[in-house]
Amino acid sequence: MTVTAPITQDVLTLPRKLPTGGKINIVGLTRDQLHAALIAAGTEERQAKMRVGQVWQWVYHWGLRDFAGMTNLAKDYRAFLAEHFTIELPEVVTRQISADGTRKYLVRIAGGHEVETVYIPEEGRGTLCVSSQVGCTLTCSFCHTGTQKLVRNLTAGEIVGQLMLARDDLGEWPERGAPKDETRLVSNLVLMGMGEPLYNFENVRDAMKVVMDGEGLTLSRRRITLSTSGVVPEIARTAEEIGCLLAVSFHATTDEVRDRLVPINKRWNIKTLLDALRDYPRLSNSERITFEYVMLRGVNDSDADAKRLVKLIAGIPAKINLIPFNEWPGAPYQRSEPERIAAFADIIYKAGYASPIRTPRGEDIMAACGQLKSATERSRKSRAEIAAEAGL
Repeated sequence: MTVTAPITQDVLTLPRKLPTGGKINIVGLTRDQLHAALIAAGTEERQAKMRVGQVWQWVYHWGLRDFAGMTNLAKDYRAFLAEHFTIELPEVVTRQISADGTRKYLVRIAGGHEVETVYIPEEGRGTLCVSSQVGCTLTCSFCHTGTQKLVRNLTAGEIVGQLMLARDDLGEWPERGAPKDETRLVSNLVLMGMGEPLYNFENVRDAMKVVMDGEGLTLSRRRITLSTSGVVPEIARTAEEIGCLLAVSFHATTDEVRDRLVPINKRWNIKTLLDALRDYPRLSNSERITFEYVMLRGVNDSDADAKRLVKLIAGIPAKINLIPFNEWPGAPYQRSEPERIAAFADIIYKAGYASPIRTPRGEDIMAACGQLKSATERSRKSRAEIAAEAGL
């Protein structure tokens, strides 16, 4: 597959002249995009590369939001930046903290739309789950987010901004005394929030370029996991242009069941998806692909399902995350019994695959896997309407 060089695409998508009275938000611009934007605004080309490095460090390493504080830049250049650019993050509307320490942020983006971002603290590390779309196109029948219609894709800046606002809330920018290595509070990032990341590929790719940059937010590609329901044409591209770890929302071992749980399977069935996944570890040098498997009572949790799953993924470096179903109002399924989940996990483990059972986090604030849906969207729908959307 021929892939357009990112630098060419980045530069061509930037305006050569700024709109009258408008400012460009620096957050989310790749280095190449920022370089082009500075030149378009009037920075001399011979100085632009140095200016990119200076601005980049202030914004992404130190977390600065005011050009006036960029003290290694001349005052007139700081004024120039303030005239043409801005440093803006999405707005935190509400923050909820679960009994287990999980934090859920309701985040407002341009146009008044809202998404949810979740921070999950663990011993020695912390994972931030970010959204990539407002709503979702996939209508997976077990997922609360899937009952909210797609509104729009998030921009790269809105994706990066979720990480930055979490660091604000946790107080871990270096000037506030946070450690400078990856033992910090936000040590891992997962693209598992609202939306299908591979239906917003370019913005997700550019956001991850910013996040992985070693002179700013500095999360390595092995600390980033992108979760897809199976957008097959973009899987190889993800390996080539992002290179992060990959997780797949699998959830079934026959096309009949997966068609119902994950409707995208009707377009790219299990065989087509697995054929694409067999090349991913080689393409991206990833260690393993994570297969996410939500445990639904009487639907996909039999011994026969476990044995089929092992056969299906044979030859793929993998682990299987078993996810007890997180219920939501109007949900058409129930969580598998703990004994059934344990028996399922045992079959997979004995076949040679890691099969951790995920501990639900943040259920009391509707922050667990599959429960995300913007609060305003929830509040404007009755229980009956939610149940009707779920197909009950």
